[in-house]
Amino acid sequence: MSTAAPHESTASWTTPPSTAARRPAIRHDNDQQYASEAFQDKLRFLGAESRPSFVRSPEGNGCAERFIRTLKKQRLWVRTFATEEELRLALLQWAYRYNEHWLQECHNALTPSQARRELMQSKQAA
Repeated sequence: MSTAAPHESTASWTTPPSTAARRPAIRHDNDQQYASEAFQDKLRFLGAESRPSFVRSPEGNGCAERFIRTLKKQRLWVRTFATEEELRLALLQWAYRYNEHWLQECHNALTPSQARRELMQSKQAA
């Protein structure tokens, strides 16, 4: 197991599969800034999909807020990016590391990808 701090990168954690793979989805609340044309244009530029939380569902918004705070602390506040492309690639790398390598208590010590696979297998078996 790696002893690298969460904000440090290692080759195995930061090498995402092809960037042509599935588009990342950005979960957000329903505030005006997220519905704005400028925000939606940025998501399209970054190759991300907009996924607003359900209306009157604060628990979904809380999960999104915590996720974004973690992203900011571990990727966005620790360095600056020279170009939007550099930022886009850094976000893809972070998302890959998050989904493939972070064990999460809410998933019974599985990564998000492992939890998703188990869920899909259980649905197929049912």
